[in-house]
Amino acid sequence: MVSIEHEQTLVLIKPDALKNSLTGYVLSQLSEFHTGLRFAGTKIVHVSEMLAYEHYAEHRGKVFFPALIEYIRGMLHYPDEPWKHRVIAIVYQGPGAVQKIRDIAGPTNPHIAREQRPGCIRALGTVVPLKDSEGKVVGERMDNLIHASATVDEAEREIKLWFKPNDIPPSMQAYPTETCEEYFYIKDNKLSIKHEAGSICFFAPGNIGWKSDLETLRLLSKGMTTPYSLEAVVAKYLINEKEKPSKS
Repeated sequence: MVSIEHEQTLVLIKPDALKNSLTGYVLSQLSEFHTGLRFAGTKIVHVSEMLAYEHYAEHRGKVFFPALIEYIRGMLHYPDEPWKHRVIAIVYQGPGAVQKIRDIAGPTNPHIAREQRPGCIRALGTVVPLKDSEGKVVGERMDNLIHASATVDEAEREIKLWFKPNDIPPSMQAYPTETCEEYFYIKDNKLSIKHEAGSICFFAPGNIGWKSDLETLRLLSKGMTTPYSLEAVVAKYLINEKEKPSKS
């Protein structure tokens, strides 16, 4: 159980906020002056497909899921500028962090945000209709500028998805860590404890990881079921790694 003082939440400043030069505005709204919260970690992330899929795992199969993945990866707002495909990921820490950030962010739907919470961050967002190949509206995508964790449990899952322990100062790490004693590799989304050509080592002896990640890897290496997927563990350790070109 995380103490009230060390409660943390994840914020993502999304591509639509970056394109509209709203980064400074968002940060000022979420500043320590307004919230009483502190930065625990921040970084610029090129969002891989693996990371996007895991972040929005609960929405898989929904009509708006493909557009949601392209949105968070920056492909919709910067279709011809791949070097701008990024988000700003931030961990805030302090009493009531989750609810404080949610209150300032406002309702998820920008239309509702403007009606119910004028002046909140998401009131500056928009809702984009999604159409099928025949032009029929089949859903909508909410360009709502930022993501904010919904609950304390969700915050833990999301922070562990986006941040490695050493992205956060030791005194501000809210979740148990552990020193790895094994090698772990991934190739074609399969886990291995032995190196083979084309595999990527994402954990090595001496590396510090979230305890839950290492527990998951040990179970997966034995063919046992776990509450977390391999991709949910691996995604953060491959953040901003140069992606291999796809085979034609």
